[in-house]
Amino acid sequence: MTTTFRRTLLRGTALAGALALALTACSSGDSGSDDASSAAPDSGSLTVWAWDNTVQPIADAYTAEHPDVTIEVVNAGTGNDQYTALQNAIAAGSGVPDVAQIEYYALPQFAIAGSLADLTEFGADSLDGTFSPGPWNAVHQGDAIYGLPADSGPMALFYNESVFTKYGIAIPTTWDEYLAAARAIHAADPNAYITNDTGDAGFTTSMIWQAGGNPFTVDGTDVGIDLADEGSTKFAELWQQLIDEDLLAPISSWSDEWYQGLGDGTIATLTIGAWMPGNLESGVPDAAGDWRVAQMPQWEAGASDTAENGGSSLAVTEASEQKALAYDFLEYLSAGGGVQIRIDGGGFPATTADLESEEFLNKEFDYFGGQKVNEVLSQSAADVVTGWQYLPFQVYANSIFNDTVGQAYVSGTTLVDGLAAWQQQSIDYGNEQGFTVK
Repeated sequence: MTTTFRRTLLRGTALAGALALALTACSSGDSGSDDASSAAPDSGSLTVWAWDNTVQPIADAYTAEHPDVTIEVVNAGTGNDQYTALQNAIAAGSGVPDVAQIEYYALPQFAIAGSLADLTEFGADSLDGTFSPGPWNAVHQGDAIYGLPADSGPMALFYNESVFTKYGIAIPTTWDEYLAAARAIHAADPNAYITNDTGDAGFTTSMIWQAGGNPFTVDGTDVGIDLADEGSTKFAELWQQLIDEDLLAPISSWSDEWYQGLGDGTIATLTIGAWMPGNLESGVPDAAGDWRVAQMPQWEAGASDTAENGGSSLAVTEASEQKALAYDFLEYLSAGGGVQIRIDGGGFPATTADLESEEFLNKEFDYFGGQKVNEVLSQSAADVVTGWQYLPFQVYANSIFNDTVGQAYVSGTTLVDGLAAWQQQSIDYGNEQGFTVK
């Protein structure tokens, strides 16, 4: 499996000292930012930290068009590993890259720290309408824009059609039908499950998002956390039944056992982001022709609500001495010539023009039995529920998920109790870091 489009978002530890830095002033001091806006966009050198393997060929294409520009692409780690390295460089005041790949859930943590440049200075606000709603909302903090979307992860139901056909089970269109299908699959084969889950913060927050929840509210340093709101409660009540009835495969995602289950039909579905096709093609090749994609099950019949699950932005650091050049590269990667390179590399775009293009929508996927998968995924991108916010310390919150909510999967703790514990520990942490959280 490639790691390029894997967006688990959750594993690893919290960023040490991230929020202490966040509320004290922020970036790496005097970094030459006074003349950042005057840097010539057609010459200079950039350092880009990114784990996505399409960034290097995009950098190559950009420098081919700008021969006086050099770009060094550095893989400083995936997800939290890179965030820790980035935070350490910011704290040290040296070694900070000009551009960093930052997943949407982590972006607020760096933005509120003053570690990222507000891209409206370079005209990023003129890109309004260029990107699908979920990613575009995710890079905003108030009127400021702290990154440009590189990709997106609107959710859909990936399902093994051969399993449903074998047992005569209809593809679920609602979560109630999904629960019924879970019972039917497991009754037909005690070794088969509708899906796997051992506790995943990104999946949980995405499900709450789709259910209309708004558990996190952020207004500067004033933060609200309510993991007992309507959306959180909907998810907890449904998923608790799956846990109580042993209807979830106790298999960790991305493990060898997980790939085996996806290949042999013992894991029948994944409700996951639109970046998943490439992972199935490369990681589960023997199941080619068995899998299909459908709309994410709905909480109410006839609805069409979805949520994002994963995806990344690229951001310009406040410490960069080449902000204008860095922004020009970002715009090329996110909304220019780099977009097609990403699509060709298996990425799912955030740009509406590509999501709506006939070529993109009409692409037939051999792995999925010739299905025009992008028709489903593009519609999902348009149907993402608006208004979602992440915490300005979401990286930390996600790091304690398995010690709180995750206990419902391995002990007598309920999801409701786990969400309450997650809420309280997150509130305590936020207040300790200088936020006003309630």
